[in-house]
Amino acid sequence: MKRKIINIDEEKCNGCSLCLPNCPEGALQIIEGKARLVSDLFCDGLGACLGHCPEGAITIEEREAEPYDERQVMENIVKQGPEVVKAHLQHLRDHNEAGYLKEAMDYLRETKNLPAGLDKASACGCPGMKATDFQKPEGKETATAGQAASELSQWPIQFHLVSPMAPYFQKADLVLAADCTAFALGSFHADYLKGKRLIIACPKLDSDQEIYLEKLVALIDEAKINTLTVVIMEVPCCGGLLNLAKRAMSMAKRKVPIKSVIVGVRGEVLNEDWV
Repeated sequence: MKRKIINIDEEKCNGCSLCLPNCPEGALQIIEGKARLVSDLFCDGLGACLGHCPEGAITIEEREAEPYDERQVMENIVKQGPEVVKAHLQHLRDHNEAGYLKEAMDYLRETKNLPAGLDKASACGCPGMKATDFQKPEGKETATAGQAASELSQWPIQFHLVSPMAPYFQKADLVLAADCTAFALGSFHADYLKGKRLIIACPKLDSDQEIYLEKLVALIDEAKINTLTVVIMEVPCCGGLLNLAKRAMSMAKRKVPIKSVIVGVRGEVLNEDWV
């Protein structure tokens, strides 16, 4: 069958093993100094490991692969202890994978491996998919100051559509933003976009991201951008965009300052720093 599954670029992988603890299914192992997918059966394709690879070696692709087998995954995870089981089940909950979750729970009950206090397991799966309601208390109004002006100064903005040779990128201060950031951060236009050029991308869902790397190098070397501000969400998979920027900088002939801005899912800036 054809489905989404991770792909590891062995040329980029340096065997650091940072991806291993962030795969709730135990689908990854370091073999001969490289991270490798143990079996298609173990990879659910949800991408919890994305953003943890400093070399950007892990991506999601759609290809022919064996169907994911939740029962085999559980058989493997149970051997690793109750905390690993809880982490995997929370991962499934956070991704709204009700079918896989039922299979996992059925297996645990059948084999009498259901961990104590399971329902109280703390969230430790993929925060980017966790359903959370931010509704304000009744009677509390959102502060408004009239219609806010847009600071967008060019089009297009999606990374696959932009040309690094467009004249407005020449010697510009560039913002590379994850798709969700402008929706989460109410002051995005005023605080981060004013006077700058914009490119948006999703490090988890966008395909052919090697094209992004080539374009970033061209923006640095050919367009001679002045600064690069990378705005990402706090969820782990979003870190892939910052890794992409760092890789481009290491490949480019020029060096420009990179600022990292991390936005919380509730819309607050958690960290802002030059890297």
